[in-house]
Amino acid sequence: MNLHRLVLVYTPLLITLAAHGQTSDLHSAVSEYVKAEMQRQHIPGLSLMVAKDGKVVLAEGFGLANVELQVPAKPETIYQSGSVGKQFTATAVMLLVEEGKIGLDDPLTKYFKDAPAAWKEVTVRELLSHTAGFGDYPEKFNFRKDWTEAELLKLVESVPLLYPPGTDWKYSNLGYLTLGILIHRVTGQFYGDFLQQRIFHPLEMNSTHIISEADIVPNRAAGYRLVKGELKNQEWVAPMVNTTADGSLYFSVLDVAKWDAALYTERVLKRSSLEEMWTVAKLKDGQPNKGHYGFGWFVDERQGHRCFHHDGAWQGFQTAIDRYVDDQLTVVALDNLADSQPGKITKHVAEMYLAAK
Repeated sequence: MNLHRLVLVYTPLLITLAAHGQTSDLHSAVSEYVKAEMQRQHIPGLSLMVAKDGKVVLAEGFGLANVELQVPAKPETIYQSGSVGKQFTATAVMLLVEEGKIGLDDPLTKYFKDAPAAWKEVTVRELLSHTAGFGDYPEKFNFRKDWTEAELLKLVESVPLLYPPGTDWKYSNLGYLTLGILIHRVTGQFYGDFLQQRIFHPLEMNSTHIISEADIVPNRAAGYRLVKGELKNQEWVAPMVNTTADGSLYFSVLDVAKWDAALYTERVLKRSSLEEMWTVAKLKDGQPNKGHYGFGWFVDERQGHRCFHHDGAWQGFQTAIDRYVDDQLTVVALDNLADSQPGKITKHVAEMYLAAK
């Protein structure tokens, strides 16, 4: 074998080894950054996932999923979704829109006959984009009462609209709670069962389901909060409050990776439906809403990169998903400390990967 042929044979190998070395260095740098940031924020446990072109390139657990039992966090660890779950509620609505069972511009009174008169002006589209005038849970809402669905709806109906529908933007958990009841009315199924049948099962998101603290859930993390600098367990809420459509899911970063991969395809929704979800909804005056919100997603540009993202907070858990769609880069961080900032971690890790391109 002559020297020229040796160069031809070994050059691709050297390039591969160099690329592997760069990747290994990047992953090491990411791990060190995450550990340092967790220490700074006092986060007990966190799972991180990075996907490129719909494929996982990094999935790692850090710290403890359960402090009392000293159980390490890992990629399989199950966390509560918080409001990252809203994108699944929005997807369920869009599935029903594609089937002609719901119209985006239908008034809510089409589905809620006994609703207040003000709901005649509210559309499904406005609920999805937080432009309906709906607000959040009342200050004195009892999270320890095991509400029925009918009682929750009656509560939502009793809260006056904050502004005329379609004229402003205000993030609204009550709006998404109502969308879950809407899905139930249209399909005859609890919205969580609809999600399981139409999204989670087909995508083999086997760890993803509605929260149930009574169930035996392998790899379930414990949620925590800091009280005067001391770590405490999450506060208990009634079972029904943990089933509403504003974000009451269990999932792992590995399941979110399957979801991310599916969003590059039409396995769940048509491309036109996805694009509508990822477009900043306009107000009645034709201007984009100030929240930069589509349906279940915030839609932003970060240093010239389009990013669809959302975060969540619930019961001692914080979550964040950032999808840099043109770069086909997704970063997800799930952790078990209330008031932490996983979105800061996903943003910085994404910047590290984008800089390494």
